[in-house]
This record gives sequence, C-alpha cells and structure tokens, in this order.
Amino acid sequence: MAAPARRRRPARSRLSARKRRRRTVRRRARQAATNRFVAAAFVLALAIAAFREYPVTSSFLAALALAAAVAYFLARTGRLPLLARPAASRADFTHSIAAYQHLSGPQFEHAIADLARRDSAVRTATVSGGSNDRALDVLVQLVDGRRIAIQCKRHAPNNRVGAPVIYAVNGTYRAYHRCDQAVIVTTSSFTPDAQRANAELDHPLRLIDGRALARWVSGGHPPWGT
Repeated sequence: MAAPARRRRPARSRLSARKRRRRTVRRRARQAATNRFVAAAFVLALAIAAFREYPVTSSFLAALALAAAVAYFLARTGRLPLLARPAASRADFTHSIAAYQHLSGPQFEHAIADLARRDSAVRTATVSGGSNDRALDVLVQLVDGRRIAIQCKRHAPNNRVGAPVIYAVNGTYRAYHRCDQAVIVTTSSFTPDAQRANAELDHPLRLIDGRALARWVSGGHPPWGT
C-alpha cells in the first residue's frame, strides 16, 4: 500500500509564519535597543553624579577614557602604526588568505563556519553546502533571531566572482532559505559587473572579498556586525 502523500502547507500559512518571524525579529531588536538606552541613561546619570561630587577627578578620568577610546579606534582601523601588531604577526595574518585558498571547497565552508562561531552574537553556524545547496553554504543563526545565508567561493586571486552568483544568492536567500541577510565570502574579489549588479538590488548583499576576509580573520567585525 502506497504511503499517503504529504500535504503541502498552504501558502497563506507559510506567509503568516514568515510574518510572525519578522515580527519576532523586530520585537527583539526594539527590546535590545531599549535595553541599550536604559543602560546608557544609567551610566550617564552615574557620571553626572560623580562629576558633581568630584569634578576634578571626574574630568581627568573622562579625558583619559576619551583618549583611550580614540587610540583604540585608530589602532583598529590601522591609522595608528605605533599600536599595530608586530611584523611577524602581520605576516602570519597576510598568509592566512593563502592558506584558505589551499583548502578544498567543503573545507573552506567549514572554515567560514568556524570563523562565524567566534562571534558571541552567533548562536549556531551550520554547513549546508552540497550539489543542490541553492546558493547556501553556511547558515548562521544569531542570538537576536536573525538568519544569515553565506555563500562561500574559494577562488584563486585571478578567478573573480561574477554577477551570476549575485543573482543566484539574491534569488534564494529570502524566498527559499527564509534568511534576513545574505553574505558572499570569497578569497579573491568581485568583478565590476558583480558589484554593479549588487548595488542595483533593493537589499544589496554583503560582499566579502579577500581583503575583507583577512580583516575578519584578524579580529575585525563579522559581516552582520557592521
């Protein structure tokens, strides 16, 4: 006896589930923004109280904190060479992209998933690439509920990612994979046609070339954190 055919969920039901998911993401984002505002207001109130009680000491500490913040920002953006990493460390980091280029396709996907898991905002990073992956190699789920689709392209420097990859990822990451954002990561770069195609999208994808991947590997912000 043949097994009964599985019923497809009605399109309206899928649509309502998608709307509920989006509402949940927006609600969590508003709650996070409210929490940050409350924390900032509390810190500001403490700072004002301390300044009134100890004006000289508070002014000195505030100036010191501001100088440290400026120095940290300049060092992270590479504008303050005095605080840059030692030459040996920079050399190791430069060669890390070459190491990625020597990986196989599946190994590169797992390496990107491992890189994503370093971010505390990531709940899970699952490799789902394959022969029929529909332009999704790594699915990242963030703590705030967002889903990120990552397409991995491990290429040699002279083999750039073209516009067809942009169209393929853009056509599936929302409608098929139900993701909120899509990222294409490559060890090489993107052709001008690919960059133009991406710029013309209503919701451009995050394009991470070899240089941006190098910054991410070295401790920079992940694509969903900038």
